[in-house]
Amino acid sequence: MYAVDGLIILGGILLLIAILSSTLSARVGVPGLILFMGIGMLAGEDGVGGLVFDRYPLAHAIGTLALVLILFDGGLQTPWRAFRLAWRPAIALSTVGVIITSTLTGLAAAWILGIPVLLGLLLGSIVGSTDAAAVFSILRGRALNLRERIAATLEIESGSNDPMAVLLTLGLVSILVGEMDPGWNLVGFFLQQTILGALGGLAVGWLGAQLLNRVELSAAGLYPVLTVSIALLAYGVPAFIGGSGFLGVYLAGLVLGNSKIVFKRGIFMAHDGGAWMAQISMFIMLGLLATPSRLPEVALEGLAIAGVLVFIARPVAVTLALLPFRFTWRELAFLSWAGLKGAIPIILAIYPLLLGVEGAMVLFNVVFFVVLVSALTQGWSLPVMAGWLDVQDKGRPTPPVTLEISSLKHIEGDIVEYAVDETAWMAGHMVRDLALPETAVVAMIARGQVIVPPRGTTFIQPGDHVFVVLKPSVRPLVDHMFSRRKEGPETVKAIEFSIDPHTSVGELEDFYGIHLDPNPTRSVAELLLERLGKGLTEGAEIHAGDVMLSVRKIEEGEIREVGIEIFGERRDV
Repeated sequence: MYAVDGLIILGGILLLIAILSSTLSARVGVPGLILFMGIGMLAGEDGVGGLVFDRYPLAHAIGTLALVLILFDGGLQTPWRAFRLAWRPAIALSTVGVIITSTLTGLAAAWILGIPVLLGLLLGSIVGSTDAAAVFSILRGRALNLRERIAATLEIESGSNDPMAVLLTLGLVSILVGEMDPGWNLVGFFLQQTILGALGGLAVGWLGAQLLNRVELSAAGLYPVLTVSIALLAYGVPAFIGGSGFLGVYLAGLVLGNSKIVFKRGIFMAHDGGAWMAQISMFIMLGLLATPSRLPEVALEGLAIAGVLVFIARPVAVTLALLPFRFTWRELAFLSWAGLKGAIPIILAIYPLLLGVEGAMVLFNVVFFVVLVSALTQGWSLPVMAGWLDVQDKGRPTPPVTLEISSLKHIEGDIVEYAVDETAWMAGHMVRDLALPETAVVAMIARGQVIVPPRGTTFIQPGDHVFVVLKPSVRPLVDHMFSRRKEGPETVKAIEFSIDPHTSVGELEDFYGIHLDPNPTRSVAELLLERLGKGLTEGAEIHAGDVMLSVRKIEEGEIREVGIEIFGERRDV
């Protein structure tokens, strides 16, 4: 009993230290995963804690469970827009890129360590993939503000390259222990892992979204618990039928995160916390698993292999895999440097130990050393490289606050945040002059560290983050309005919406590029009264080029609601 109590106290202390160390990580620039592993090492057999932890099957099980939660959260946080933007280069990196990286690193490792080529290729396969836990931790835990295509490519690559890493590792282990012949069996194994993993993950994700929207749970806190069960199934079902569970759980999270589901904000926050908990626990455990006193024995060889991996294998793989996708040399250089290593290689290095491959302990120690070097060099310097290579998106700062809708029922409405720069048309205008559709309203303005309650006389200033509550049907129009610049052509898609009759003609021209009348001070109601005269009735319409104005409501002889319809696509020149 006392032993269990002691373990619980120890676990709480280690978690507390790890969480508090994340603040130090942000200040000094050292990746959190290094600090978490360092805490595990200090508590381990060579550290002050003296804990002996060498149960590799248990470590593999805990690591797999943690990665399931991390990958599921990564899928939840990946919008379809990013997936559509970057899935082709990401898949190229997660297949062709992993093969090239693994082969070059493996051949170098065989020569450096003086081991058989197959064993060297096994080591290369273990460290050849980009680690999802490391990428998600650094990209989302630090305000890098990478260009959308680069960030999406990295995240999707790290979330989808596990099938290839697992394929190469398990395939080579099977060959080394005599359970598989090299050749087409390996290709078939890869296709099986990928196809069944993708189909299983997509199916579980879609069914999970349907279940979330149909079941009525007794407490809001049960919805994140339900999504955890979906994540476990998304890994377990594909793995049970012979597919890649890691790919399946990432795709299930992607489907669920981009579906309209109840209590979405609460689910996202719960999984974000769960992913951090999994990440901290996993890296502390991996630190406990390591034996630091053995690392100096492989330090020189590990450093040489890490050098080949970082400076030769990964850059060559990135360049060749991304040739068709027109990345600039700066982007290619950053993607090469961002091939972070983390938990996946260490967990994959456990497979040879479990299956009794000769030389497996040496491989494990080398892999652990390579991960440490990667995290300390690449992870620490990633923000510096992003600035030096100029791959950051400086045009869209991160808002200091967020505003969300959290509901257990479907609400036909969104909250959208817009960043205002000095070239935006609304900069310098008052809120009442924005000519927003009637189904859109400014709910909050964040200016620096101050919340500005929006009133009609509140001026929009460059640098503001404006939060607009709107119906989804008018989102394209409001998007256009907030992206409209003071110079250059603008495009307005076909759309229909309602506006305040007192909106001036000049305001419509300023914010939407709609030219209706030479006198910009006239209101829309005055224009309709003049054009329609005695024909002023509800439903009456006037046409002005590609625009139609209609009278939607009249009360006590006054126009109360006006509709605007824009036909086709027009350009403001």
